[in-house]
Amino acid sequence: MSVTPPRASLLLLAYLAFVSLGLPDGLIGVGWPSIRADLGVPTEAVGLVLTAGTVGYLTSSVLAGFTLARLGVGRLLAGSTVLASLALTGYASTPELALMIGCALVLGLGSGAVDSGLNAYAAGAFGPRHMTWMHACFGLGVALGPLIMTGALGAGLSWRWGYGLVAAAQLALATAFALTVRAWRGRPANPAVPVVTGTAPVPVRETLRLPAVWLGALAFMLYVAIEISAGLWAFLLLTEGRGLSATTAGLCVSGYWGSLFVGRVVQGVVAERLGVGRVLRGSLLGMTAGALLIALPAPAWVAVAGLVLVGFAAAPVYPLLTLATPERVGAAHADRAIGVQIGTAGLGSALIPGGLGVLFGHTSVALLGPALTVLAVLLLLLHAMAGRRSVAVTG
Repeated sequence: MSVTPPRASLLLLAYLAFVSLGLPDGLIGVGWPSIRADLGVPTEAVGLVLTAGTVGYLTSSVLAGFTLARLGVGRLLAGSTVLASLALTGYASTPELALMIGCALVLGLGSGAVDSGLNAYAAGAFGPRHMTWMHACFGLGVALGPLIMTGALGAGLSWRWGYGLVAAAQLALATAFALTVRAWRGRPANPAVPVVTGTAPVPVRETLRLPAVWLGALAFMLYVAIEISAGLWAFLLLTEGRGLSATTAGLCVSGYWGSLFVGRVVQGVVAERLGVGRVLRGSLLGMTAGALLIALPAPAWVAVAGLVLVGFAAAPVYPLLTLATPERVGAAHADRAIGVQIGTAGLGSALIPGGLGVLFGHTSVALLGPALTVLAVLLLLLHAMAGRRSVAVTG
């Protein structure tokens, strides 16, 4: 069987789309201290913004997984990116928290559909290298976000400029998707994914009854909670908890997201050579070790080293879990399962980091390290349980 490689133009757009998905996540961690002061809200109010974004993200990512065949990938990506651009424009011009929360809901709707649609497309069209590199671009986007916001604040500009620049970039990407709608029809075959032909569509209830779908969803929730919590609260930990200047801390947070990018570039190749299972096990152990370094009551450089280790180790987890979904649940269930998993990941990305914000507001941001350690250990245990279940089912 001959395999058609993915088109270079579509790969480039997929990479740029994931850069754009990461940019807002990188902005808010550095920008929130200025945002809360400008809008006159407490630290824990970020939880309201994140929760609204999660509602939109969860809704659109799950619906995209179930309706992708009807809408088409190209139309889904073009429309969703326009929504994201409008939401970020609202961020840049909001006079109060309530409007920002509304914009977060719209941003979640756009981002969730882009994330789910592209992951579902890539799981059937890309191999480990391209899938991991696509997600590496998310790390690049989140690494650029703190630099954009730090640069704006360092130049004496308002935090609103950071969001305005990213809104313009999203609009340009939406235009590119609109011009390539037809090119996204169909997808090249991934030889690692079994092809199902001549069968009727599987009922939705059968997909939702699969234990593998919900085990995967829980793994995604825990993983994303770790990734986002570390990036969101590291700036506050390094400034208020470890005494670094705002500029230095901003660069360190960018370094965390940069390590996620580098890790995905490097480990995309490693996964093809060593196998998905080995890379995942090593990554989960590395995340736990990095979280322990952040938890230590040590000089700031130890926490920074822990952040970089968490980022590098976490790098391949999300893309490799996504890539393995068709094999775990079956090709007929894959698009729906990926939508559920990504939606649940969005839930974890807001509820847990937001909950930590409430905790820090009443205690201390020094609890970030212990919290990350607990989450990493839980993810390790879940992965071990899923592995034993897989052996029991297939053996």
